[in-house]
Amino acid sequence: MEKKSCNAKYSGIGGQAVMEGVMMRSGDKYAVAVRRPDGKVAVMNDEYKGIIPIKAIYKIPFLRGVFSFLDSLVLGMKSLNYSVDFYTEDEDTLKKRDAGEKKSAGDSAFSIVIMILAVIMAMGLFMVIPYFASQLFHKWIAEPHLLALVEGIIRMMIFVLYITGISRMEDIKRVFRYHGAEHKCINCLENGKPLTVENVRAASREHRRCGTSFLLYVMVVSILLFAVIQTPDRLTKVVLRIVLIPVIAGISYELIRLAGTSNNPLVRAMSVPGLLLQKLTTAEPDDSMIEIGIASVEAVYDWKTYLKENFNLSDNEINEAVREDKEVK
Repeated sequence: MEKKSCNAKYSGIGGQAVMEGVMMRSGDKYAVAVRRPDGKVAVMNDEYKGIIPIKAIYKIPFLRGVFSFLDSLVLGMKSLNYSVDFYTEDEDTLKKRDAGEKKSAGDSAFSIVIMILAVIMAMGLFMVIPYFASQLFHKWIAEPHLLALVEGIIRMMIFVLYITGISRMEDIKRVFRYHGAEHKCINCLENGKPLTVENVRAASREHRRCGTSFLLYVMVVSILLFAVIQTPDRLTKVVLRIVLIPVIAGISYELIRLAGTSNNPLVRAMSVPGLLLQKLTTAEPDDSMIEIGIASVEAVYDWKTYLKENFNLSDNEINEAVREDKEVK
């Protein structure tokens, strides 16, 4: 496997894995490529300008992280719903979707409700439960700062156990392989290689801007924040763990943003735990999954221009690599 170069250059593209597919986003544009049950590739292009139309907000440090986090939840749910439809709806409904018919308002509302419930469950599982679990150690640990550390350790243990548990599900195993394909496509480009199946296959499946790394930063920041902010009232402590989620997200976003754009040795060292954790949330994709990742990138991003401008690759070099890739297929 090819290791990521210290000279990797930020491409501005990001994405996520969905059911039997990959979503890629560049600016306001995004695309979802899905391998349909019949083996064909479906690609959906659309725009997502964010939950806040005021672009200046996304330039304000810390505040931009809150809205970027919410955007990722909304766009991620939309992309996931699109991919799931191919495996849950009947043939007539899929034909209507292929013809351009959009989901009904009821379907959209249901998706929003599911997302809200998922967020509430996540807050309970990763924020509230670790606090109450840490209180079981109160008789042995009186120091509040140490107790906050215990809470953080419990939170991380729950997170790792949760990831390990769902990774045993067959559908999730395939999602993690598509997650690997998504990372490999981005790493391939950011290391100056033409986007071919062979080049993508050789790229690393870990990436410093991954959402898994972001969640790890969330865990670490929460430990530090809750250790500093102390209050004797138990109810207030629970409320703070929910109210401060936007603050934690904002700080964590700045850290992941720095990790994804800087080649400073210290910053790269900070990224190592997140990269190791990604070994649980990514897996090696097969060539058909890589093809889906490439289709998603090509639907939303001019990768050839990116390579020419950032790595001085010529049209001949790029076209020759693509031609050879097609011949291998």
